[in-house]
Amino acid sequence: MATMVDIPVKTYLDKLKEELKKNENIKEPEFSKFVKTGTNRERAPIQKDWWFIRSSSVLRQVYLKGPIGVNKLRVRFGGKKNRGDVPERFYKASGKIIRTILQQLEKAEFIEKEDKNVHKGRKMTNKGKSFMDKLASSFSNKTQKEEQDGESKNTKQKAKAVKEEQAN
Repeated sequence: MATMVDIPVKTYLDKLKEELKKNENIKEPEFSKFVKTGTNRERAPIQKDWWFIRSSSVLRQVYLKGPIGVNKLRVRFGGKKNRGDVPERFYKASGKIIRTILQQLEKAEFIEKEDKNVHKGRKMTNKGKSFMDKLASSFSNKTQKEEQDGESKNTKQKAKAVKEEQAN
């Protein structure tokens, strides 16, 4: 069974984004149309579905590094700001966006808070882990079927070529 780590990140996040769009608990808030994702950015995101892209990325980070808190996620999604002649400086991402996404993922029961151990923050629930792993295994099954279909087409084409050569 394939896990999330076995699949390329970009393709997995695209598939996860589409699945999160189907979930009724995860939706774009009204402020997301106007807000920047951090102080290091000049403008708001261009993509229409940037909220779901960020949500899928946050969910992936919680899966990989959980328990993880808002502050570490702010650092993870932050970046350097172009300040003109002055040297660049690192700025954290917006905490409101990450907090809201984490609350929505908690509502969808993919993650939960952990306060007991030394590392506090959000961690994956069993439902969230199974959701991520099922998505990864379905993706790998599709690619295996496509590879098998491609191989069967190639063998059919080779068989046709052999028959044509024998006929000539």
